[in-house]
Amino acid sequence: MPRPKTKVQLLAQSHENFQKLLDYINALSKEDQLTDFHGETMNRNIRDVLAHLHHWHLMMLEWYQIGMSGQKPEMPAKGYTWKTTSDMNKWILEKYQKSNLNEVKNAFLKSHEEIRALIEKHSDEELFKKKRYHWTGSTSLAAYLISATSSHYDWGLKLIKKGKKLP
Repeated sequence: MPRPKTKVQLLAQSHENFQKLLDYINALSKEDQLTDFHGETMNRNIRDVLAHLHHWHLMMLEWYQIGMSGQKPEMPAKGYTWKTTSDMNKWILEKYQKSNLNEVKNAFLKSHEEIRALIEKHSDEELFKKKRYHWTGSTSLAAYLISATSSHYDWGLKLIKKGKKLP
């Protein structure tokens, strides 16, 4: 699927990949939804994957809020750099271990909607013009949103499918 170049394409691709992810999960039995994956992965089950996606939504929303207020957000998060993203992802994994799948799924649905609403309020130029906002550096706002939505949902679906295949 080509990378979105307009708001309409961004919303459509985000929705399509979001729906594919949910449809796949919802087609599994409740038992399969709760069973750990086969093989070795950091995210061991559907809850872990959805928690990861949800938390990246939250970080994107925080970057946006801070960045649009004229400040420079700490990316990817306070205490982490892009080179230490794997350490941060381990922290995210640990953060949600006491949550159940239903709680995480509801949080993911809510944060997805918040990201969708954020996309809706911007024009094509605001989303796709590189260097438009100081806080996005040399790239566009859309690049961050694509990473937090359609690309990330595709990653999540592939990881879940791989984890659910029989050994």
